[in-house]
Amino acid sequence: MTGATVVLGSQWGDEGKGKLVDILSADFDVCARCAGGNNAGHTIVVPVGPDNVKKTFAFHLLPSGLINPNCTGIIGSGVVIHVPSFLAELDALQSQGLDCSNRLFISDRAILVFDFHQIVDGLKEVELGGSSIGTTKKGIGPAYSGKASRSGLRVHHLFDHETFAVKFRKLVEGRFKRYGHFEYDTEGEILRYKALADRLRPFVVDSLVYIHNTLTSGKKLLVEGANALMLDLDFGTYPFVTSSSTSIGGVCTGLGIPPKLVGKTIGVMKAYTTRVGGGPFPTEQLNTVGEHFQEVGREYGTTTGRRRRCGWLDLVVMKHSHMINGYDSLNLTKLDVLDDLSEIKVGVKYLVDGKPLLGFPGGSSSRFYAIVADHGLQPTLGFLPRSKSNM
Repeated sequence: MTGATVVLGSQWGDEGKGKLVDILSADFDVCARCAGGNNAGHTIVVPVGPDNVKKTFAFHLLPSGLINPNCTGIIGSGVVIHVPSFLAELDALQSQGLDCSNRLFISDRAILVFDFHQIVDGLKEVELGGSSIGTTKKGIGPAYSGKASRSGLRVHHLFDHETFAVKFRKLVEGRFKRYGHFEYDTEGEILRYKALADRLRPFVVDSLVYIHNTLTSGKKLLVEGANALMLDLDFGTYPFVTSSSTSIGGVCTGLGIPPKLVGKTIGVMKAYTTRVGGGPFPTEQLNTVGEHFQEVGREYGTTTGRRRRCGWLDLVVMKHSHMINGYDSLNLTKLDVLDDLSEIKVGVKYLVDGKPLLGFPGGSSSRFYAIVADHGLQPTLGFLPRSKSNM
């Protein structure tokens, strides 16, 4: 039996996972998403057709491996799915000439994201005020909250319309009680999802059976991670994280794969560091260096268009990331963005009150977070003078 090959983000996301997945998918039969939702964003530019005309494909919820016509995509039970966005993304890809017929499937166990989740996402950010997390407002957090509280609706609920309607009304009423009566057409949404269910039905499978049949039949499975380790709900910069497990653990729980069937794990690592939203970023450069990374590296979010925060490569983050995910190899991206810099700095350790921290601290280390919030933490930076020997 062949173990799954896993591609994970090693920093705060946007490392270039989609490009690597696209390249690798030529040698794989199935590409699977295991966590997250359409808050993820992978932009891939590839030559298409007999004339090799370059086209840009934007992926958010669908697996990037679909660019390869011989690769099947599957969205696992650990993913949260906004059905209108799923269908819109599929239609956009099809209109660009990417035929996904009979090779794209979603788990019947996946939790559904509704428009009211997206409204609540924005309301929660307003409540937080200056301490806002900086979410994509795609409703991902509220949907995962519903999952954890066992009140969420799953894909299979769509196909029992009467039961779905009852549960849906109860969900919306609960949000009204919590956030006030915001504008939302509950009955209109129920009718909308009755029609959407008919279109969605051909894509729905038991993903657990599908994934294990893939592995036991000798086919090759590629797992595409979403977001990255430092946005992991448990091991990232909590609470400035996403709401799912973005680590190797999320592969097992999101697809139902036992650890012994995880084969090679590849960490994608950018030659510098970026993140979006709020939260600690010890090597952030609020200066011309940061601007260089933004402009030369074209650091704008695929999903939101937001300008990314940029800084030097942080090896404390990378050590923390490797400790958890156990990478077999690293794929280094965007090294050429450093070409025009006279020297390259690298964060090698954190000092608080003159004492080195043993690792990347958790949220319980309030002293660390306070220092970072005031931009007072300066990690020890080594630097590499530009020369052919180290470039």
